[in-house]
Amino acid sequence: MSVWILVAAGAIGIPAATCVVLYRAAVATGRGRRAGAGIAVAAGAGFAAWIVVDSLLAHADVYRQDPATLRVWMPFALVGPLLVALLATRIPVMSRILADPGTPARLAVPQTLRVVGVVFFIVLALHKLPPVFALPAGLGDVAVGISAPFVARRLAAGGGRRGAVWFNALGILDLVVALGTGFLAALAPHRILAVRPSTEALGLLPLTLIPTAAVPVALALHVVSLRRLSVVARSIPVAARSVANLG
Repeated sequence: MSVWILVAAGAIGIPAATCVVLYRAAVATGRGRRAGAGIAVAAGAGFAAWIVVDSLLAHADVYRQDPATLRVWMPFALVGPLLVALLATRIPVMSRILADPGTPARLAVPQTLRVVGVVFFIVLALHKLPPVFALPAGLGDVAVGISAPFVARRLAAGGGRRGAVWFNALGILDLVVALGTGFLAALAPHRILAVRPSTEALGLLPLTLIPTAAVPVALALHVVSLRRLSVVARSIPVAARSVANLG
């Protein structure tokens, strides 16, 4: 039961927290509470629809690993939502609210829920995941989750940009390492890490909701944050030159 609760906290909590962030960003950019609520509800409906479909696919064993057959549905289930989320940031109204200077600080907050990575330690203790996956994935997620509120606070106070860049870069690296080791130790023909147990549990409920529902959102948050931080970095020299010219 604890595994289900932790997985649900990540798979549902991270998208839900992102919806709250979008609402606050809309209000902060002067679009009002009603418009902000509309944006949050629309995003939430999209997230909810995918989680329901994703859960049904997992229940039908679509993501189950097979030692004799390479199954590609899980990579599609990860990359697909990630691309949709990133493309959604190009929608004019989304682009405008994400352009707000406070965006990087807000986007760091949902990453706090990455602390649910402790679930990997629990499943490791149950001998359902290999240490080569569970230890780096769990430690990385917990580290990101603990760091997130401090990064958000420093950014909100007007500093910590360099630390935020490292936070997002290492957050992406953590997810890439977890996905990579999960793939290499999978119960499949391509299996390179012949460890026992395999990462078969990642293709089954409830754990499969982490790479297919939580990870795409977390990755999108990191990518958008880095994009906004790079824009801020480029604008600082421009502003400095403008001040110098005025002088």
